[in-house]
Amino acid sequence: MDQVGVGIIGSQFVAEIHAESLQRVPNARLVAAASTNPDHVGTFAAKHGIPKHFTDYRDLLALPEVDLVFLCLPNYLHCQACCDAAAAKKHVVCEKPMAMTLAEADQMIATCAANGVLLMYAEELCFTPKYVRAKQLCDEGALGDLYLIKQMEKHDGPHAAWFWDVEKSGGGVTLDMGCHAFEYFRWMLGKPPVVSVYADMGTFVHGDKTRGDDNATIIVEFQGGCRGVAEESWAKPGGMDDRIELYGSKGVIHADLLYGSSFRTYSQDGYGYAVEKAGSTKGWSFTMYEESWNYGFPQEDQHFVNCVAGLEQPLETGEDGRAVLEIVLAAYESAGTGRKVTWPWDPPRDKRPIELWGR
Repeated sequence: MDQVGVGIIGSQFVAEIHAESLQRVPNARLVAAASTNPDHVGTFAAKHGIPKHFTDYRDLLALPEVDLVFLCLPNYLHCQACCDAAAAKKHVVCEKPMAMTLAEADQMIATCAANGVLLMYAEELCFTPKYVRAKQLCDEGALGDLYLIKQMEKHDGPHAAWFWDVEKSGGGVTLDMGCHAFEYFRWMLGKPPVVSVYADMGTFVHGDKTRGDDNATIIVEFQGGCRGVAEESWAKPGGMDDRIELYGSKGVIHADLLYGSSFRTYSQDGYGYAVEKAGSTKGWSFTMYEESWNYGFPQEDQHFVNCVAGLEQPLETGEDGRAVLEIVLAAYESAGTGRKVTWPWDPPRDKRPIELWGR
């Protein structure tokens, strides 16, 4: 397959990122976009040179020239859209988090398998250039034995109203951003089994908008003894903060996605549409140079397209998305009960994360 025809379902924040990134993938061809907002999807398609656009994604799925679809939708729409795409024999890239419940995740995995299509999980931290280089050093033994991994992502709140609505999102910042940390930990360590999860979370700043958590700290212990510490926040003013720390018996790595690849900007009104838009850019902020590249989106999309073309095997799959969701559920269970969740653990398949927190 010389060219992979791509359809994007959704036309907002993350759809913008993937549309921009796919322009850098030589063997990808943007064929169509779909969104229920006719004005927005038309503008989105024109901006990115996408020849066809629809208000019903089933019309996009009917196109024979579409080989792969990117699901850039609110969390509560992932399962149905994924299963419809699989039934139409389209390969699927699902944005994080994979689903609202484990039952939904299992349905997505089973439906894609039954229809012989790939289900790939969009976790860009596994493709972020700084973090990829850090993993290479760790794999080469530069840090010795890893005993602690930290990942932090903090800003002052999400870019769309549905994130605040736990009926549509399924949870708060732990579900939205903690899922990045959990798959980053798994990827760094070779995806070992989880031993335990302990979490502290609360709604400290945005109680007027949501019942979900807006600040959380989660400790994940993995087989082999390494701990992963995730610090996630929708309550931090002053723009995005995104970094990692790796501690081993013979060395340390600190990597910051913004320092060293950005410049300081002061704007009274704010600016930007991509990753920067996740937090306010009013006042002082860090402006990224080649933002999507520094976050790893073009590299991620190139990999997914190569998988559909038969050139690579998926690095991130539906099973990985499910494993992340299980850690997310354990975090909300821990925060709700005030106790560490230890494995073996039998999580409820039909509960959303927010329900385990008791909110």
